[in-house]
Amino acid sequence: MKTTFGRRTRVLAATTATAGLVLVAGCSSDDGGSGTKTAAGGVELVKAGQLTTCTHLPYPPFQSEIDGKVQGFDVSLIDLVADDLGVKQAILDTPFENFKTGAFLNSGECDLAAAGMTITDERKKNVDFSDPYFEATQAVLVDKKSGISSFADLKGKKVGAQAQTTGEDYAKSKGLDPVSFESSDAVLNGLRTGQVEAVVIDYPVVQGWLKDKANADAFEVAEQINTGEQYGFTVKKGNTKLLAAINKALAEARADGTYKKLYEKWIGPYDESASSPSPAA
Repeated sequence: MKTTFGRRTRVLAATTATAGLVLVAGCSSDDGGSGTKTAAGGVELVKAGQLTTCTHLPYPPFQSEIDGKVQGFDVSLIDLVADDLGVKQAILDTPFENFKTGAFLNSGECDLAAAGMTITDERKKNVDFSDPYFEATQAVLVDKKSGISSFADLKGKKVGAQAQTTGEDYAKSKGLDPVSFESSDAVLNGLRTGQVEAVVIDYPVVQGWLKDKANADAFEVAEQINTGEQYGFTVKKGNTKLLAAINKALAEARADGTYKKLYEKWIGPYDESASSPSPAA
């Protein structure tokens, strides 16, 4: 199923709040309680006292609701940015199509977008990307009894992918006609329930899913495909101050070991290459 622009958006509390489904509120470090939208470093925010992040739920381990709060690798990294700005992070759940167009950034509903999003030249036309913060690969996930052992074996099979993602694009570029699902959870459930025979999906998502013993007992990665993808956070074109704040927080996290700790917490064993120290082109 494909997400539509008519889907109702939800504002959710991030890890810095005490309860889910509540808008994070407060004052920025330099607003003197006056409600100004200017945070530390002169960064202009769409709402006073909070860094509003657009995302698309669920997408574990990058962002998903856990115990009533939105948590994950992306959430934790953007919390570092919010801390530097002297505010709290608030998360708005939006359709994934908006990440390609930058719609919610342009309309002033969000300050930035964080959704395990691959940096592409096409997307750069509409948004400005941060330095890459994660190296990503695609995975072919199958039932262990399927007889599928590689991407080449997918020809003639019913394959699933998340709509509007690079996984779906890759499958189509290789001549497949994948079934589109709204979210990563829906893709994986489609495989679990036999709606599709295999899925092409970001490998980090698979890593988290296979941590569950029941999943690992029944399903396996037939092939991991290095597509050269890197994830980045996005801001409205020309929002240089916020972009600089994001890149500064990422660089500091890599330097002081925070990135490694968060990676191990949310992703798994740390792969040094995943920190992507080279800036986005």
